[in-house]
Amino acid sequence: MRLAIDNREQCGYDFTGYDCTIEAATLGTGDYSVIGFDDKIAVERKSIDDLLGCLTSGRERFEKELARARSLDRFCVVVEASFEDLAKGMYRSAMKPHAACQSVIAWQIRYGTPFVFAGSRKASEYYTYSFLAKYLYDIEQKYRIAKKNSGIAA
Repeated sequence: MRLAIDNREQCGYDFTGYDCTIEAATLGTGDYSVIGFDDKIAVERKSIDDLLGCLTSGRERFEKELARARSLDRFCVVVEASFEDLAKGMYRSAMKPHAACQSVIAWQIRYGTPFVFAGSRKASEYYTYSFLAKYLYDIEQKYRIAKKNSGIAA
């Protein structure tokens, strides 16, 4: 599998130990995608402090990204922390934990975007890889079924 990593990604995953190669690309939405499917699927990676920046000074820019992501088949935000970390205010920001939690929940409803609080950077990398791999697998399965049903030899 060939993964695209946005060339503006500051602290990107290297996917060491995963069955993939990574290529730098300019993605319109998100930080990670599958080469050839960047108009269909993307993952946005956030550390907890990045997320708080999106909830405060970068809010307008991030909401525009969430709005753009609605055009994709699949999109999610993977957070390298737990929801409990957010709820307990375990970040560097003056934003109150309740307000942070409520904003994330509101965005999930408003934009239909899942926020996956994976708990750690390593777990977030695993989730990102698996999310992209499962999407590609499903596309390939649909293609095989369509070929089989059309009578074309595989």
